[in-house]
Amino acid sequence: MIKKILVIHGPNLNLLGEREPGIYGDMSIDVLNSNIVDRAKAQGLECEIFQSNHEGAIIDKLHSARKEFDGVIINAGAYTHYSYAIRDAIAAIKIPCIEVHISNVFARDEFRSKSVIGPVCRGSISGFGFESYYLAVQALAEM
Repeated sequence: MIKKILVIHGPNLNLLGEREPGIYGDMSIDVLNSNIVDRAKAQGLECEIFQSNHEGAIIDKLHSARKEFDGVIINAGAYTHYSYAIRDAIAAIKIPCIEVHISNVFARDEFRSKSVIGPVCRGSISGFGFESYYLAVQALAEM
């Protein structure tokens, strides 16, 4: 049973609320994080949140997650489309990971429709705004 989850926000997500609000909304990352933690608590889960703009830091966090967490929610941002290193880290840790995206990546630039991490994740949720994260929390709670 999943009890402790890690949420990883990748590059540029620290600018939520400022960055392209027409695509990503006007909620700050701090408000989003608070909402995620509240949703996790309501599902009986402990939740830690991590954000980095650096690929290696995300990989290091994934590696350490295998001993601390029961599941991971990851929005790898642009790394989704080309980071085989993050893909390999997800495959290596052997705990359920759910890929999330705020926007519908399939309705945007063509390069965004390919995810190299998706095939090693338990599932992918995109296009529901911040609800994508909340749906992922619910999915992990029900695993």
